[in-house]
Amino acid sequence: MRLLERMRKEWFMIGIVLAIAGAKLEPSIGVNGGPLKPEITVSYIAVATIFFNSGLSLKTEELTSALVHIKLHLFIQIFTLAFFPATIWLFLQLLSITPINEWLLKGLQTVGCMPPPVSSAVILTKAVGGNEAAAIFNSAFGSFLGIVITPLLLLLFLGSSSSVPFTSIFSQLFMTVVVPLIIGQIVRRYIKDWLERKKPPFGAVSSSVLLMIIYTTFCDTFSNPNIDLDTFSLILILFMIFSIQLSFMLLTFLFSTRNNSGFTPADTVAIIFCSTHKSLTLGLWTPLPLPKKSFFRKSQQKRLTPSRNCSQWPRRQLAPGPPPFAGWGRGATGEKVPWKGNNVFGGHGVSMD
Repeated sequence: MRLLERMRKEWFMIGIVLAIAGAKLEPSIGVNGGPLKPEITVSYIAVATIFFNSGLSLKTEELTSALVHIKLHLFIQIFTLAFFPATIWLFLQLLSITPINEWLLKGLQTVGCMPPPVSSAVILTKAVGGNEAAAIFNSAFGSFLGIVITPLLLLLFLGSSSSVPFTSIFSQLFMTVVVPLIIGQIVRRYIKDWLERKKPPFGAVSSSVLLMIIYTTFCDTFSNPNIDLDTFSLILILFMIFSIQLSFMLLTFLFSTRNNSGFTPADTVAIIFCSTHKSLTLGLWTPLPLPKKSFFRKSQQKRLTPSRNCSQWPRRQLAPGPPPFAGWGRGATGEKVPWKGNNVFGGHGVSMD
């Protein structure tokens, strides 16, 4: 009985393990264009469901009070869009003299330049009783800021620029974040008494949606059989990401729990998850190679010749240098887009967000 109770209590962690295992066993189900259609169900329906759910569960007064908590918003946005990428850049300057794959380091820098996550920070904040309204505002506001600031950060730290589909990203964020949240608030006005009486499991619903996002993300990762990275670089990068994440979470905790900080414990939870987590779901251009991308194997490198006609380059394969075309990525709405080799960025769409 104790085991069952423990499993019931930790169902989300068990679900993560099962989602990753299921993606490994049969990745074709959740890949882009597969039976689950994650380019629609995840990019639009899942995210919209999370924010509609939040709109239903939150009191309007809580959203209003969170909106005017300027000090909290400034802390989160400055930390995630200024301190975080600058610290990563300084750290990578030390790592540049090591034998770690150069493109993995560029990928780590790019992740550091991304805005707060759209959905996962909200779900995790809600799950542990944090300031969900503040998490919603900073996730949405940070995502909109990222449309402009992230390309500038990438230009500053990586020396490369890219055109950003501003209208497409803005409209997707508006339709999947702002509109569902407003609709949820409107619906709440009519069923407020029923919600307070029945207390629906809003947290469980949002966590279940996040499991779906995790599953489709790993399906996309495991569906690529051509990942050819040296084990040393990959393991070291994973260790560094884990260490950086813990260090930044500890740092934000220490800053936000000082006696004169002015933050409540609920604010601290929102700060930890919104400041230290990063999003790749905006459809913004991300550097190569991330784990979902692939390198040429040595045998393939000898047989392929660069061509000005990008269509002659094999799909989903990347050259070691900057050819005219290096692979395929995913745009803001899930469509496949070509990655330009003379630009550091490659399309990267759905992620665990």
